[in-house]
Amino acid sequence: MSAASLKPSRNLALDLVRVTEAAALAASPFMGRDDKIGADQAAVDGMRMMLNTLDMEAVVVIGEGEKDEAPMLFNGEIVGKPGAVQMDLAVDPIDGTRPLAQGKPNSIATVAISPRGTMFDPGPFVYMDKLAVGPECKGLINIEKPVKENLEAIAKAKNIRMQDVTAVVLSRPRHDKLTADIREAGARIRFIDDGDVAGALMTCFPDTGIDVLMGVGGTPEGVLAACALKTLGGEIQGKLYARNEDEMNKGREMGYNFDDVITMNDLVSSNDVFFSATGITDGEFVDGVKYFKSTARTDSLILRGMTGTIRRVSAVHQLEKLKKISAVSY
Repeated sequence: MSAASLKPSRNLALDLVRVTEAAALAASPFMGRDDKIGADQAAVDGMRMMLNTLDMEAVVVIGEGEKDEAPMLFNGEIVGKPGAVQMDLAVDPIDGTRPLAQGKPNSIATVAISPRGTMFDPGPFVYMDKLAVGPECKGLINIEKPVKENLEAIAKAKNIRMQDVTAVVLSRPRHDKLTADIREAGARIRFIDDGDVAGALMTCFPDTGIDVLMGVGGTPEGVLAACALKTLGGEIQGKLYARNEDEMNKGREMGYNFDDVITMNDLVSSNDVFFSATGITDGEFVDGVKYFKSTARTDSLILRGMTGTIRRVSAVHQLEKLKKISAVSY
């Protein structure tokens, strides 16, 4: 197959926003209802329905269900239209399922695509240690260096004091040492319950006050974040993370090296990437779904890597009209 046949001819991100809007609208009614599985199922149903309307043939390289034991768009699933432009697909129907279930901020629906064969396939290894920064610090971080050295490099690049540097970290016991290292360096910490795609993107928006994402999170989220950071001008590095010795041995048998640094270009090798995120609950860079008498409003961020275009899309959805034509309950 020629390279020309792999290259999309238009901005597919403008189509992807319909996918994340559908997932967000389907999942939003579950806010605060403490039903993670029900929310996941609704988001997946909405996302799959819209993906199958798009003019592309995409293979799911990064799916979410295996890790969460939840309904999923499974790895290897083909969506879209057979014979159309061939793409790799990364999905996280709900990045931040726990915050959604608990009625907390920073839950988003996300999806990214790139030309076929350009996304990193982590196999069954669903966790990775990550370090992500915004444009000012690109090229200045190294995940193999001590935490303090990376924080000092960030402070110098941004011309701020160490005590003004803020790291976003998933609130997990596995991060006890990381937390201690950040505190010893003199930086601040913003803990999040879930949703480290959003955490990585926060580093690229000054208004969020976040300078760096650190710690172990999902490998799927790492690939999605890499697709977005390619457009936003940031950087992400990672290392696959084995939860136990059996997983370490299995990875080595399969040819994975847990000591290798995974760069942003390893996570997605093409610059012709497309990314969309729609808020489910209110967050740092997109608002959540808002309901009115007969409508709902969504807020989305859509990105195209090839041109660096960043769009914000606010859409008003007529709920009764959607219910008449959709198999998904809104």
